[in-house]
Parts: sequence; structure tokens; C-alpha cells
Amino acid sequence: MAEPQQRVLETVEDTEAFGRELAGGLRPGDLVVLDGPLGAGKTALTRGIAVGLGVAGRVSSPTFIIARAHRAGVRPDGTPGVALVHVDAYRLAGDLDELDSLDLDTDLQHAVVVVEWGKGVVEHLADRHLRVQLAREPESDVRTAIWEWIE
Repeated sequence: MAEPQQRVLETVEDTEAFGRELAGGLRPGDLVVLDGPLGAGKTALTRGIAVGLGVAGRVSSPTFIIARAHRAGVRPDGTPGVALVHVDAYRLAGDLDELDSLDLDTDLQHAVVVVEWGKGVVEHLADRHLRVQLAREPESDVRTAIWEWIE
């Protein structure tokens, strides 16, 4: 297993660009678990991942609907895109029955699944997952991302 990596992201645009970069290494079946406080950049990172995957349509926070599926379009390099399922596990509060009702394990067969607030809740859905911990400096747009693949 590789060592955790870290990057300072000075703007929201940097956070989205980092997401596009991460998307280059993601394939259907991959689980991405995002953790960090409110305003840390989880949705901005997911928007970048979506662009990098070639997802069709706009990506916004699924806070009130819990999960939102985005169909594949075309990646920026012109290759076929990958579908994305974007989940906000904050409102699940560890409710495994409600999590199971989302059928995320089925989605994982055909899409990349990104789960905000997923630490300690969704890791069992895949043999490995990409964990991204985001932190934001107080009263600033500067964020720090620490990421690693966990097996």
C-alpha cells in the first residue's frame, strides 16, 4: 500500500482541477470516500471528478436527496466517460439499513461511487477505496487534501 499523499489547494478551481486529476485513475467499480468538515471542498472535488470522468450534466450536492446518479458522457480527451453516483451520507447518520436501500454495491459494478461524509460508513462496499481527507483553513479558500488507496 502506498503512503498517503498530500496537496495544498489554494482555490476552489485548484480543488476541482485536483478532482479531474484523480478521475484519470478511476474506473467503474471504484469507491471514493470523502471526509472533511462543512466547506472543506467535498462537492467541489466531486465536480472535478465528474468532469474528469466525462459525466453528462451538472453536479451539485445531493444533501437532500442523499444520492444522485449521473450518466456517462465523454471524457475531456474524447474517450467514453464513466457514470458517477454521488452520495451524501451525512443525513444517514450511520443508518446501515438506509444505506443498503441505496443499492450502492450494485452501482459499483457500472459507475464510480463518490460518498461525501462516508468515512466509517461505506468502506465495506468495496475491497478497496480511495479515501480523501479534506481540510480548509479558517476564513480562507485554502484547502489541504490527503489521499490514499485503502485495501
